[in-house]
Amino acid sequence: MKDHSITCRYLSQEDLLRAGCLDPAMAMEAAEAAMRAFDAGEVLFPEKIVQIFDDSTQERINCLPATFLKERICGVKWVSVFPPNPAKFGLQNLTAVILLSEIEKGFPVAVMEGTLCSNLRVGAMGAVAAKHLAREGAEVIGFIGAGEQAKMHLLSMKVARPSLRQCRVGAKTPAEEEQFVREMAPLLPEMEFVAAGTDLRTAVEGADILVTATSAQAPLLKADWMKPGAFYSHVGGWEDEYAVVKQCEKIVCDDWETVKHRTQTLSRMYRDGELADADIHGNLSELVHGTKPGRESPDERTYFNAVGLAYVDVGIARAMHLRALEAGVGTDLVLQESMIFEHAELKDWVRV
Repeated sequence: MKDHSITCRYLSQEDLLRAGCLDPAMAMEAAEAAMRAFDAGEVLFPEKIVQIFDDSTQERINCLPATFLKERICGVKWVSVFPPNPAKFGLQNLTAVILLSEIEKGFPVAVMEGTLCSNLRVGAMGAVAAKHLAREGAEVIGFIGAGEQAKMHLLSMKVARPSLRQCRVGAKTPAEEEQFVREMAPLLPEMEFVAAGTDLRTAVEGADILVTATSAQAPLLKADWMKPGAFYSHVGGWEDEYAVVKQCEKIVCDDWETVKHRTQTLSRMYRDGELADADIHGNLSELVHGTKPGRESPDERTYFNAVGLAYVDVGIARAMHLRALEAGVGTDLVLQESMIFEHAELKDWVRV
């Protein structure tokens, strides 16, 4: 009788960490490869499905699929974003699961914890942008926000700009800043950490690289805190005043057509008639391809905004899956041992 069993590999976050998947360089390489594949027409990228359960808090679960045709792999990220979680339950606000299937037979090959991948993608895209837009020899990075995405941004930015030697962090409370320093200092022992005591200006003024990674919907970053030659990576929604954008010589997005319909600073400005399509320098993939220039002078202020492209998540998840297989981690899940009506015991199980 033909074998009709189906198995796939289950990979927990700890499996992925043990396999060495917390690797910003790997994620950046996978992100760049994904952008090249997408621009070459080798990626299927349907519209995402969004279910919002509370308009006021934006508690939601999203379903985001993508397929890499040359690699013959299809993936979907199932991600929940519940902004009240930290204050309400003391828990993270984002959790994700990623499913990968091969497209020869259509069988699943992996079920993966996806929060690590999702956060890696955020940091990787910011770091790829920094490769092209941040100043060579950048030494100081300043953060507004001290959560998971800020931490992942720091690891990734250090890969993109190894010259970074000082990290400043400003958050809502001293405890958040202290936790950031406590968790990150052992990972980057050569870096000097400065907690700003909730003074956001102290955290970012004069920094070579500025990052805002918060859930706030307010213009926290002020234009006069951003010096000439600085690079700004905007992670959240509305985190900077319009004047920040207006003083930047280059504005780059992961995908401008997507950004302009969201709730970021750039999309607010577009809606208010204070920003036009012509004001956008380009998409990050154009810098990766070399069809548009990155930084062209040491004094340019540069701005990057990403809303997240799920095909990049799938590309990074594939790289993580391959590394996990090489490391021999994870658990094989048996989805079925045989087809439904092949079970000899079916007469004992069926309810009719």
